Amino acid sequence: MAATREAHEKGYNQVLWLDAKEHRYVEEVGAMNICFVYDGQHIVTPELTGSILPGITRKSVLPLGRDLGYEVSEGQIDIYEALADIDAGRITEVFGCGTAAVIAPVGKFGFRDREYIINRNEVGPVAKRLYDELTGIQFGRLPDRFDWTVRVPAGTPEPTG
Repeated sequence: MAATREAHEKGYNQVLWLDAKEHRYVEEVGAMNICFVYDGQHIVTPELTGSILPGITRKSVLPLGRDLGYEVSEGQIDIYEALADIDAGRITEVFGCGTAAVIAPVGKFGFRDREYIINRNEVGPVAKRLYDELTGIQFGRLPDRFDWTVRVPAGTPEPTG
């Protein structure tokens, strides 16, 4: 709670959580998983280690990203390397993914009294494409090529017990 309060006081919406042991490996952001986009083509998200939420939206983003032609991988993301990659322009987008927000672009990080701006603090093309595709499937505007959705006929009684 204290970290979240401090982040809000500094003008940030969420806290990027690092691992508890070494305090350098990215875990998740707020109540969402997080993804980094390298060079506009490679989506990287922290591997599930037991302390990271195995979110359903994350589980959807991984195969959807591959299906859309992106390279997708899970692995350890060192915050110091990631910040250097933002400075160098290698990380072109960062986004959170979770049930409530679906895909939530991250425009900047604050770390040790320095701000790191990602993609001019604008929504990037990878995040927008994933959001449009995933919500298109969810709302039936696009075909569900993954068999994720189930049609429930109107008037179906609610389960009891």
